[in-house]
Amino acid sequence: MTELKGRKVLVVGLGKTGQALVNFLLEQGAEVWVSEKKPASELKIDLKKILEKGVRIETDGHRLETFLAADLIIPSPGVPPLPEIRIAREKGKTILAEIELARAFIKGKIIGITGTNGKSTTTTLLHKILRAAHRRSHLAGNIGTPLIRFAPSNLETDIYVTEISSFQLEYCRNFRCEAAVFLNFSINHLDWHGSLEAYWAAKEKLFLNLTEKDLAILNRDDPRIWSLKKRIRAPVYFFSRKSRVNPGIYVEGNWIYLNCEERKPLFPLKSIKLPGLHNLENVLASLLVGHLFGVPGSTMRKAVSQFTGLEHRLEKVATWRGLTFYNDSKATTVEATIKALLSLKPGIVLIMGGRDKGADFNLLRPYIKNKVSHLILLGEARGKIRQALEGTVPIEEASTMREAVNVAVKLARRGEIILLSPACTSFDMFQDFEHRGRVFKKEVRRLISSVAGDGRK
Repeated sequence: MTELKGRKVLVVGLGKTGQALVNFLLEQGAEVWVSEKKPASELKIDLKKILEKGVRIETDGHRLETFLAADLIIPSPGVPPLPEIRIAREKGKTILAEIELARAFIKGKIIGITGTNGKSTTTTLLHKILRAAHRRSHLAGNIGTPLIRFAPSNLETDIYVTEISSFQLEYCRNFRCEAAVFLNFSINHLDWHGSLEAYWAAKEKLFLNLTEKDLAILNRDDPRIWSLKKRIRAPVYFFSRKSRVNPGIYVEGNWIYLNCEERKPLFPLKSIKLPGLHNLENVLASLLVGHLFGVPGSTMRKAVSQFTGLEHRLEKVATWRGLTFYNDSKATTVEATIKALLSLKPGIVLIMGGRDKGADFNLLRPYIKNKVSHLILLGEARGKIRQALEGTVPIEEASTMREAVNVAVKLARRGEIILLSPACTSFDMFQDFEHRGRVFKKEVRRLISSVAGDGRK
């Protein structure tokens, strides 16, 4: 796969990763084609510059002839299993993920982090832990720089902490990392994969491709992930917040313990600034990988104590007139919203809704009853969510984020929390979850400043 000169390579999608692929393939002497479903007017790039490099581009949809004429097809992350890709595969065309192409050129170690939730937080924290130990760590994948950008120039001492989604793994065949982390698994992306089994099959590839020289890090508390251990050739380590594990890392009392070569206390839970039990799991996974890569405990403790989380992930926005506002826009699954509710005290006015991914919103019922005082629904899925949660708490609907915030403030009592945790994707009303979170924060600050401006307290 390292010989690309003269080959006709089709890049599907011209986002951040697609552009990085185009540049790399041109450097390798490939004949580069691009197929993009969006019209040229919607692309935020200079197509003229790309065309001047000799790249052939089709926009406003995909043509089957283009796919069948290529020697190699590389879909960008997030490109669904298109009919054109399926037919091309049936015709014997090679379909390859961007990360698998990058792997062929990368000399350093790749740490792959996957799971339904927590990938970005864990990837970022582990990167900070390795950097604190003066390792040549790079943030790569979905949250950082596309892995292919590191392919032209890298060293054996480089470590690429890489967030890997099921979308990327869907198109992988033999991709392997030196270490792979499985954080959790729950229903997600059924609109994309078609079934829970297909979603699982994409995830497990990362672990079934490991060799005896690699490392697997699994969540002991997730039954399905636990069952994967017997099928992995690599040495397996575990993290748990519920029980002792060996080898691995776990919580006992108010302390974190490492139990690899020997059992020893690492540091107390009070050192962790991230809220929520789900974030405790993310911290445990990061610490275990840090230990396996030789980072001293004192260095890890300092890095963890300084890490307060990422934007749009249970992010505290403001406290005003006895109300506390949290932005958890990244919660695009029911499981993520449940974890947010479990992380906060009862008395929550919850704003949720958006585009459904085939979720079972009935799973939220006991958590809504125990933690939520009012529910405000937004977006395409609000009818389905109302049907699932009717009879739990009073439900209101809003057509815009501004209306949702205004209604939430009117309903909330002093001491309560207003939480945006949608349990849905954002694409019905927003560009992405970041855009949704920014709009929520903007509306919260607008409301606070407008009330302050008219002299009310």
